[in-house]
Amino acid sequence: MSTHSMLDIVLNDILRVVTPSQEDWEIRFAIINDLRSIVESVESLRGATVEPFGSFVSSLFTRWGDLDISIELSNGLHISSAGKKQKQTLLGDLLKALRMTGGGSNLQFISNARVPILKFKSNRQGISCDISINNLPGQMKSKILLWINKIDGRFHDMVLLVKEWAKAHKINNSKAGTFNSYSLSLLVIFHFQTCAPAILPPLNDIYPGNMVDDLRGIRADAENLIAETCDANINRFISDKARSINRKSLPELFVEFLRKFAQMDSWASELGICPYNGQWEQIKNNMRWLPKTYSIFVEDPFEQPQNTARSVSAGQLKKITEAFLRTYSLLTSKNQNQNSLLTNLAPPHVLRCLTKPPVRYYGGGYFHPTPPQVQKAIRPRPASHRHFQNASQGTSSNSSSSKGQTQVHKGQQIWRPKS
Repeated sequence: MSTHSMLDIVLNDILRVVTPSQEDWEIRFAIINDLRSIVESVESLRGATVEPFGSFVSSLFTRWGDLDISIELSNGLHISSAGKKQKQTLLGDLLKALRMTGGGSNLQFISNARVPILKFKSNRQGISCDISINNLPGQMKSKILLWINKIDGRFHDMVLLVKEWAKAHKINNSKAGTFNSYSLSLLVIFHFQTCAPAILPPLNDIYPGNMVDDLRGIRADAENLIAETCDANINRFISDKARSINRKSLPELFVEFLRKFAQMDSWASELGICPYNGQWEQIKNNMRWLPKTYSIFVEDPFEQPQNTARSVSAGQLKKITEAFLRTYSLLTSKNQNQNSLLTNLAPPHVLRCLTKPPVRYYGGGYFHPTPPQVQKAIRPRPASHRHFQNASQGTSSNSSSSKGQTQVHKGQQIWRPKS
């Protein structure tokens, strides 16, 4: 068996285990409904809506993935704003309500973070939840990552595999000075932009401008403008018959990903990663990034010039680099077997599941979602379908600040705001 054939089997096995089952989707919808009931009982949050974002919305979560939730304050049709002190007060009120109702365990209020967060573990299978206030930028970033799936399904698979590999090497934890999941996703995007031929375009070809700056005024109008712009530009890129098509396999792309960043500690002080332009950039020449200094710079393409890897410490950067190099050396070595590959590419909880019968999940082989178009719905793929069904529901001004609900149609769970 060739090296790439063996790696292909191992990557497929990992994807089979980590891809969410229908139950995993349903549990998260139920958690959102549970939290909505609690929020409705808090006087200071009257009129607020409970809206998911993060990997759940972008369909880049695994069976064990946490759930990011934004409490969006009521402000009529307009985008709401709140200062840090107000956010701290409101999350404090919600903390009291969660304690009174027994809505979760391991409650932790991180009030002094850049974005105040309330963390807890749900009573439903212990899913970790992070709650913030008015995180509309996070919601829109998540949707754009979902729409990028439409360009090439290998993006989804690579993100899941890279996150599991990073967990196996303990380099996917911002609190410990390593990468957060969002920065890892951007590394995958950047790899797909800079491989030959490119799989993804520079993100300024999908949304020109700084997306967070355009989240103002009437919420539905702002969201629809962003969604329609992205949709038109993504379709334009896909339909461009003049572009070269990258036909490399997932194992080949994974190995190249490791090689690309295997010496990051040697160039991180000079070169920044810019998915917005799809290029490496000299830090000293980029006035947006100065005078701040970080161990490594991975710019947020939707909230420039924020560094999504600002939590990475100098000491942990060396550990991260060693993980890339060690895995690359293994995958290009002739002295490998499936066991050595699995232990290097998957964390212990995934390895344990590989010894059990496979769980019921959406489809077979690699998972290739077809993201919804301009929409407010988040729709999991039922077992009988191989792709996400396109959701064409648009956002209307009279529904953007209303309460949401989960509806079930023919086995599908749809996140849809009430009209």
